[in-house]
Amino acid sequence: MTDPLADTNRFAPGTFARPSAPASLARMVASQTRMELILFLRNGEQLLVALVIPVAVLFALTAIEFGSIPDPRIDYAITAVLTLSVMGTAFTGQAIAVGFDRRYGALKRLGGTPLPPAVIIAGKILATLVLVAGQSVLLGLIAAGLGWRPALAGLAVGALVIGLGSVAFSSMGLLLGGTLRAEIVLALANLIWFVLIGAAGLAIGVAALPDAIHDLLVVVPSYALTSALVTALDGGFPALAALVLAVWTAVCGGLAVRHFSFT
Repeated sequence: MTDPLADTNRFAPGTFARPSAPASLARMVASQTRMELILFLRNGEQLLVALVIPVAVLFALTAIEFGSIPDPRIDYAITAVLTLSVMGTAFTGQAIAVGFDRRYGALKRLGGTPLPPAVIIAGKILATLVLVAGQSVLLGLIAAGLGWRPALAGLAVGALVIGLGSVAFSSMGLLLGGTLRAEIVLALANLIWFVLIGAAGLAIGVAALPDAIHDLLVVVPSYALTSALVTALDGGFPALAALVLAVWTAVCGGLAVRHFSFT
Protein backbone atom coordinates (compact mmCIF):
# COMPACT_ATOMS: atom_id res chain seq x y z
CA MET A 1 0.00 0.00 0.00
CA THR A 2 1.41 3.37 -0.96
CA ASP A 3 1.05 6.63 0.90
CA PRO A 4 -0.98 9.08 -1.20
CA LEU A 5 1.10 11.96 0.21
CA ALA A 6 4.43 10.40 -0.75
CA ASP A 7 4.24 11.63 -4.32
CA THR A 8 2.96 15.08 -3.37
CA ASN A 9 5.53 17.87 -3.33
CA ARG A 10 4.41 20.42 -0.73
CA PHE A 11 7.08 22.95 -1.73
CA ALA A 12 7.65 24.67 -5.02
CA PRO A 13 10.53 23.29 -7.10
CA GLY A 14 13.81 24.99 -6.22
CA THR A 15 12.73 26.04 -2.71
CA PHE A 16 15.77 24.39 -1.12
CA ALA A 17 18.14 24.72 -4.03
CA ARG A 18 19.97 27.58 -2.32
CA PRO A 19 20.71 27.84 1.41
CA SER A 20 19.23 30.82 3.20
CA ALA A 21 21.56 33.79 3.57
CA PRO A 22 23.04 34.24 7.05
CA ALA A 23 21.97 37.21 9.13
CA SER A 24 24.23 40.23 9.15
CA LEU A 25 26.65 40.70 12.03
CA ALA A 26 24.68 43.72 13.23
CA ARG A 27 21.47 41.69 13.41
CA MET A 28 23.19 38.82 15.21
CA VAL A 29 24.70 41.19 17.78
CA ALA A 30 21.33 42.91 18.30
CA SER A 31 19.55 39.58 18.87
CA GLN A 32 22.23 38.37 21.25
CA THR A 33 22.11 41.66 23.18
CA ARG A 34 18.34 41.43 23.55
CA MET A 35 18.57 37.88 24.85
CA GLU A 36 21.25 38.83 27.39
CA LEU A 37 19.11 41.69 28.68
CA ILE A 38 16.11 39.41 29.17
CA LEU A 39 18.18 36.84 31.03
CA PHE A 40 19.68 39.45 33.33
CA LEU A 41 16.35 41.02 34.24
CA ARG A 42 15.00 37.60 35.21
CA ASN A 43 17.82 37.08 37.72
CA GLY A 44 16.92 38.55 41.12
CA GLU A 45 20.37 38.01 42.63
CA GLN A 46 22.06 40.05 39.90
CA LEU A 47 19.55 42.86 40.37
CA LEU A 48 20.37 42.84 44.09
CA VAL A 49 24.09 43.28 43.45
CA ALA A 50 23.58 45.75 40.62
CA LEU A 51 21.05 48.10 42.18
CA VAL A 52 19.84 47.41 45.73
CA ILE A 53 23.29 47.24 47.33
CA PRO A 54 24.60 50.39 45.56
CA VAL A 55 21.54 52.38 46.70
CA ALA A 56 22.09 51.25 50.30
CA VAL A 57 25.79 52.16 50.11
CA LEU A 58 24.92 55.58 48.68
CA PHE A 59 22.71 56.40 51.66
CA ALA A 60 25.31 55.02 54.09
CA LEU A 61 28.23 57.01 52.66
CA THR A 62 26.13 60.16 52.64
CA ALA A 63 24.68 59.85 56.13
CA ILE A 64 27.60 58.32 58.04
CA GLU A 65 31.06 59.84 58.33
CA PHE A 66 33.75 57.60 56.85
CA GLY A 67 37.42 58.50 57.00
CA SER A 68 38.33 61.75 55.27
CA ILE A 69 35.73 61.95 52.50
CA PRO A 70 35.56 65.65 51.53
CA ASP A 71 32.39 67.73 51.66
CA PRO A 72 29.89 67.71 50.09
CA ARG A 73 29.98 63.99 50.74
CA ILE A 74 27.35 63.14 48.13
CA ASP A 75 29.64 64.42 45.34
CA TYR A 76 32.21 61.76 46.22
CA ALA A 77 29.85 59.04 47.43
CA ILE A 78 28.08 58.88 44.08
CA THR A 79 31.36 58.19 42.23
CA ALA A 80 32.18 55.17 44.41
CA VAL A 81 28.59 53.92 44.19
CA LEU A 82 28.56 54.19 40.40
CA THR A 83 31.76 52.13 40.34
CA LEU A 84 30.16 49.58 42.67
CA SER A 85 27.15 49.36 40.37
CA VAL A 86 29.30 48.93 37.27
CA MET A 87 31.32 46.16 38.92
CA GLY A 88 28.22 44.33 40.11
CA THR A 89 26.72 44.22 36.63
CA ALA A 90 29.72 44.08 34.33
CA PHE A 91 32.13 41.97 36.35
CA THR A 92 30.61 39.89 39.15
CA GLY A 93 27.23 39.20 37.55
CA GLN A 94 28.78 38.64 34.15
CA ALA A 95 31.46 36.24 35.37
CA ILE A 96 29.11 34.12 37.50
CA ALA A 97 26.43 33.94 34.81
CA VAL A 98 28.93 32.86 32.15
CA GLY A 99 30.57 30.34 34.48
CA PHE A 100 27.32 28.57 35.29
CA ASP A 101 26.04 28.79 31.71
CA ARG A 102 29.16 26.84 30.74
CA ARG A 103 28.64 24.35 33.56
CA TYR A 104 25.02 23.57 32.62
CA GLY A 105 25.78 23.33 28.90
CA ALA A 106 23.89 26.46 27.81
CA LEU A 107 26.93 28.01 26.19
CA LYS A 108 27.89 24.68 24.60
CA ARG A 109 24.59 24.66 22.73
CA LEU A 110 24.98 28.32 21.86
CA GLY A 111 28.46 27.59 20.57
CA GLY A 112 26.97 25.00 18.22
CA THR A 113 25.03 27.71 16.40
CA PRO A 114 26.47 29.82 13.57
CA LEU A 115 27.10 32.67 16.04
CA PRO A 116 30.83 33.53 16.12
CA PRO A 117 32.37 33.79 19.62
CA ALA A 118 33.07 37.48 19.02
CA VAL A 119 29.33 38.11 18.47
CA ILE A 120 28.43 36.35 21.72
CA ILE A 121 31.01 38.39 23.63
CA ALA A 122 29.89 41.63 21.93
CA GLY A 123 26.25 40.90 22.82
CA LYS A 124 27.13 40.42 26.47
CA ILE A 125 29.17 43.63 26.57
CA LEU A 126 26.46 45.68 24.84
CA ALA A 127 23.80 44.31 27.18
CA THR A 128 26.01 45.35 30.08
CA LEU A 129 26.30 48.88 28.68
CA VAL A 130 22.52 49.18 28.41
CA LEU A 131 22.01 47.95 31.96
CA VAL A 132 24.73 50.19 33.39
CA ALA A 133 23.21 53.20 31.63
CA GLY A 134 19.86 52.52 33.28
CA GLN A 135 21.45 51.98 36.68
CA SER A 136 23.51 55.16 36.38
CA VAL A 137 20.46 57.26 35.55
CA LEU A 138 18.51 55.86 38.50
CA LEU A 139 21.42 56.29 40.94
CA GLY A 140 21.98 59.81 39.62
CA LEU A 141 18.35 60.72 40.27
CA ILE A 142 18.58 59.39 43.84
CA ALA A 143 21.84 61.30 44.38
CA ALA A 144 20.19 64.46 43.02
CA GLY A 145 17.50 64.02 45.64
CA LEU A 146 20.27 63.95 48.25
CA GLY A 147 21.76 67.21 47.03
CA TRP A 148 24.08 66.23 44.16
CA ARG A 149 24.34 69.02 41.58
CA PRO A 150 26.91 68.13 38.89
CA ALA A 151 27.77 70.31 35.90
CA LEU A 152 26.50 69.19 32.50
CA ALA A 153 30.01 69.05 31.04
CA GLY A 154 31.13 66.84 33.91
CA LEU A 155 28.17 64.54 33.34
CA ALA A 156 29.09 64.12 29.68
CA VAL A 157 32.69 63.16 30.46
CA GLY A 158 31.50 60.99 33.34
CA ALA A 159 29.17 59.09 31.00
CA LEU A 160 32.10 58.32 28.69
CA VAL A 161 34.16 57.15 31.67
CA ILE A 162 31.35 54.88 32.87
CA GLY A 163 31.08 53.40 29.38
CA LEU A 164 34.81 52.71 29.28
CA GLY A 165 34.75 51.23 32.77
CA SER A 166 31.80 49.02 31.89
CA VAL A 167 33.64 47.57 28.89
CA ALA A 168 36.78 47.02 30.98
CA PHE A 169 34.94 45.20 33.79
CA SER A 170 32.83 43.24 31.32
CA SER A 171 36.01 42.04 29.60
CA MET A 172 37.37 40.97 32.99
CA GLY A 173 34.15 39.12 33.81
CA LEU A 174 34.08 37.32 30.48
CA LEU A 175 37.71 36.28 30.87
CA LEU A 176 37.11 34.92 34.36
CA GLY A 177 33.77 33.23 33.62
CA GLY A 178 34.85 31.89 30.25
CA THR A 179 38.04 30.16 31.35
CA LEU A 180 37.56 28.71 34.86
CA ARG A 181 35.21 26.21 36.53
CA ALA A 182 31.92 27.62 37.80
CA GLU A 183 32.71 26.98 41.48
CA ILE A 184 36.05 28.75 41.18
CA VAL A 185 34.43 31.61 39.28
CA LEU A 186 31.81 32.05 42.02
CA ALA A 187 34.44 32.26 44.76
CA LEU A 188 36.92 34.41 42.85
CA ALA A 189 34.35 36.83 41.45
CA ASN A 190 32.96 37.64 44.90
CA LEU A 191 36.43 37.85 46.47
CA ILE A 192 37.73 40.17 43.75
CA TRP A 193 34.53 42.23 43.99
CA PHE A 194 35.11 42.89 47.71
CA VAL A 195 38.75 43.82 47.11
CA LEU A 196 37.78 46.19 44.30
CA ILE A 197 35.13 47.80 46.52
CA GLY A 198 37.89 48.62 49.01
CA ALA A 199 39.98 50.24 46.28
CA ALA A 200 37.00 52.33 45.15
CA GLY A 201 36.52 53.52 48.73
CA LEU A 202 40.17 54.51 48.99
CA ALA A 203 39.76 56.65 45.87
CA ILE A 204 37.24 58.89 47.66
CA GLY A 205 39.07 59.02 50.99
CA VAL A 206 37.49 56.44 53.31
CA ALA A 207 41.02 56.07 54.68
CA ALA A 208 43.87 58.59 54.66
CA LEU A 209 46.81 57.36 52.58
CA PRO A 210 50.08 58.93 51.39
CA ASP A 211 50.09 60.39 47.90
CA ALA A 212 52.61 57.75 46.78
CA ILE A 213 50.11 54.98 47.59
CA HIS A 214 47.39 56.77 45.64
CA ASP A 215 49.71 57.00 42.65
CA LEU A 216 50.25 53.23 42.76
CA LEU A 217 46.58 52.37 43.26
CA VAL A 218 45.59 53.99 39.97
CA VAL A 219 46.48 50.73 38.20
CA VAL A 220 43.60 49.01 40.06
CA PRO A 221 40.54 49.23 37.77
CA SER A 222 38.00 50.15 40.46
CA TYR A 223 40.30 52.87 41.83
CA ALA A 224 40.92 54.14 38.30
CA LEU A 225 37.20 54.30 37.50
CA THR A 226 36.29 56.06 40.76
CA SER A 227 39.10 58.59 40.54
CA ALA A 228 38.25 59.19 36.87
CA LEU A 229 34.64 59.95 37.82
CA VAL A 230 35.79 62.33 40.57
CA THR A 231 38.02 64.18 38.09
CA ALA A 232 35.35 64.24 35.37
CA LEU A 233 32.60 65.54 37.64
CA ASP A 234 34.99 68.23 38.92
CA GLY A 235 35.37 69.48 35.35
CA GLY A 236 38.69 67.83 34.45
CA PHE A 237 39.68 65.11 32.03
CA PRO A 238 41.04 61.89 33.64
CA ALA A 239 43.58 60.95 30.97
CA LEU A 240 45.71 58.59 33.10
CA ALA A 241 42.76 56.73 34.65
CA ALA A 242 41.11 56.40 31.23
CA LEU A 243 44.33 54.96 29.84
CA VAL A 244 44.44 52.40 32.66
CA LEU A 245 40.87 51.29 31.92
CA ALA A 246 41.65 51.07 28.20
CA VAL A 247 44.64 48.84 28.92
CA TRP A 248 42.52 46.54 31.11
CA THR A 249 39.97 46.37 28.29
CA ALA A 250 42.53 45.52 25.64
CA VAL A 251 44.33 42.87 27.69
CA CYS A 252 41.29 41.13 29.21
CA GLY A 253 39.18 41.47 26.07
CA GLY A 254 41.89 40.01 23.88
CA LEU A 255 42.47 37.10 26.25
CA ALA A 256 38.72 36.48 26.54
CA VAL A 257 38.28 36.26 22.76
CA ARG A 258 41.26 33.92 22.43
CA HIS A 259 40.66 31.61 25.39
CA PHE A 260 36.87 31.77 25.90
CA SER A 261 35.53 28.22 26.28
CA PHE A 262 31.95 27.12 25.70
CA THR A 263 32.34 24.00 27.87
